Amino acid sequence: MPRDEAVPVTEARLAAASETFELLATPSRLHLVWLLAEGEADVSTLAERSAASIPATSQHLAKLRAAGVAAARRDGRRQLYRLEDPHIVAIVRQMFSHIAADGTIAAEPDARRPPRRPRFDARRA
Repeated sequence: MPRDEAVPVTEARLAAASETFELLATPSRLHLVWLLAEGEADVSTLAERSAASIPATSQHLAKLRAAGVAAARRDGRRQLYRLEDPHIVAIVRQMFSHIAADGTIAAEPDARRPPRRPRFDARRA
């Protein structure tokens, strides 16, 4: 894999990256990030969609908020959560693109995806 020489690796960057991956290392939080990548949702919706209890979901959301990954806003009586960092969405989507539904890791980034259909080319028709 080629290195990005424009981004120097520093102790601070290594520590921050490690903390981010540690935050996402919990399957429940990773699932919440995946769900929030689809858009805003309240805690009860997230709990239901992730098959977790509301208190557990609230605790995970609090950790995501404290880390600056998620934010919340009031909508009447509900608190709606959203992702604050689009980079996290990109990391999580990239991670899932390398893993099959059965949990096996693909040797190549696109090995687990079905082959793309060729695009229609009007010049060839």
